[in-house]
Amino acid sequence: MKKKKIVIALGHEALGTTLPEQKEATKRTAKAVADFIRDDYQVVITHSNGPQVGMIHTAMNEFCRLYPEYTATPMSVCSAMSQGYIGYDLQNAIRAELLNKGIYKTVSTVLTQVVVDPYDEAFYKPGKVIGRVMTEEEAEAEEKKGNHVTAVEGGFRRIVAAPKPMDIVEIDAIRALSDADQVVVACGGGGIPVLAQDNNLKGASAVIEKDLAAGKLAELLDADMLVILTSVDNVCLNYGTENEKPLSTMTVAEAKQYMEEGQFGEDDMLPKIQAAIDFIGDSAIRSVLITKLNKDGTYVSGGPGTMITK
Repeated sequence: MKKKKIVIALGHEALGTTLPEQKEATKRTAKAVADFIRDDYQVVITHSNGPQVGMIHTAMNEFCRLYPEYTATPMSVCSAMSQGYIGYDLQNAIRAELLNKGIYKTVSTVLTQVVVDPYDEAFYKPGKVIGRVMTEEEAEAEEKKGNHVTAVEGGFRRIVAAPKPMDIVEIDAIRALSDADQVVVACGGGGIPVLAQDNNLKGASAVIEKDLAAGKLAELLDADMLVILTSVDNVCLNYGTENEKPLSTMTVAEAKQYMEEGQFGEDDMLPKIQAAIDFIGDSAIRSVLITKLNKDGTYVSGGPGTMITK
């Protein structure tokens, strides 16, 4: 009997922020991942990278400021660095947890590039804030380089585009590993955004919304289920108000209606709901679970959460 395939998208809380936090967080996350593997799922993991890529971007900017003879590090390279650094901790934590359970399975991180459309509207309206707070002088220097900045409390910060994922360059390798019943970590941080130019790939000055990339990954792998781990137990209507209503189930039609009503935060729940809608499509088989990882990593399924189906 063919195993069910599941894509698990890890949010910020499943990874932590600092180096020590990430080490501990990945151990808890590994328990939940191992439970799915023990239950005989083929598991592919993707993850956020906000604090990590911000740290790397800031560090590389500071390095270039202190040593002007070095070339500035593009966002695509910072994204690649974050994939390797997070994947390193994740694959080792999952490997150890599996061995503790007597499960012998290779865990691999695939450095993943995601193709974006150069004419995506997002490139004309960049809105993702990245990097450290800069002075006005530094912000002007960034603008002279062709970068975009925005005023924030205490100064200025860079903003970049967040285009939609169109395709995943390494999807055949990810699929081959998954079909061989190996555990794969891929599309970290939404993947490295690249533009296709003939036979060449060029890194784009952008970031990809990791939930949308997770949905695209699940779609291209023809997964049965997408699990999105976030900071809340359930998707809620009227979130943050006295009329807040947690949802245990939701159909795609209901999700679209709630989106039209403006129920979901643009930089919070909305990308997750959009990813669910895109992944499920017209399928009567696919499903999406949006939930919070239990603090000790002992469960994901079977606890609270919002299940979305056709």
